[in-house]
Amino acid sequence: MKYFFIILFFLAISQSSFAQDDLMDLLDEGPKKKEPVYATFKGSRVILGHSVKLKEKKELEFLISHRFGALNSGAHEFWGLDAANIRLGLEYGLLDNLNIGVGRSSFDKSFDGFIKYKLVQQSKGPGSFPFSIVLFSSVAARTTPRQEDDATYDFNDRLAGTYQILIGKKISPALSLQLMPVFVHKNRVAQIDDNDQAAIGVGGRIKLTKSLALNLEYYYRLSPPDQTEFHNSLSVGLDIETGGHVFQLHFTNSDMTLERAFVTETTGDFFDGDIRFGFNISRTFQLGGKRI
Repeated sequence: MKYFFIILFFLAISQSSFAQDDLMDLLDEGPKKKEPVYATFKGSRVILGHSVKLKEKKELEFLISHRFGALNSGAHEFWGLDAANIRLGLEYGLLDNLNIGVGRSSFDKSFDGFIKYKLVQQSKGPGSFPFSIVLFSSVAARTTPRQEDDATYDFNDRLAGTYQILIGKKISPALSLQLMPVFVHKNRVAQIDDNDQAAIGVGGRIKLTKSLALNLEYYYRLSPPDQTEFHNSLSVGLDIETGGHVFQLHFTNSDMTLERAFVTETTGDFFDGDIRFGFNISRTFQLGGKRI
């Protein structure tokens, strides 16, 4: 399971590339000029983490990310529905290839901000590029009160940074895949934890109908601390697209909504029934007039 999604990603990429080359050699067909490939993912998130999709210039997105408690918590907790972590966020397109965003999460009373830059867009035709590459960086600050006996705890200790390279490819109208190497730095951690942690994430989207898609996402931590009881993050979701809305329903073993948390601090074991239901819902607004 640790390597299944990563192996699947590379197999699909390689098979797709060979198939496309063979078809071009045999048929000599395709666009007469270079054309961008769009809709690799419909939303700005695969499930928990960011996708290669960016908002266009002057587009504003309001995003609500919600995670309930564990389904195996029993009837007393109404099978997880009594507990919740939520993030409210705004994301704005400064340029077609440059987005910024801010948010506030109930987990650790955290505030976060990010910048997202599309380095290259997947394209087809002469001089095309086979996949999209997006650079992502965020910083999050906890605002929970410090312990009274910890006089050395200052604002800098509350900060954590996340740095990602998102590599996505739309293989066919029905299948998209994404590779997501990620590095997380926390300024202050418990003695059994590490300040710096890295992981490899893989995600995929399978289009079922015009408005429905099945999404998968998995983060494999590289050399995690031995003493901690954290697990790799695994999520399965369903995308529902309705006009300016993208509604995502999902099941995951992660209850947090920030990268620095769900990549390195997932406490649930998906295969032991420690699964949480959640959803993302977004609404996009066009500011400054409709583009032609």
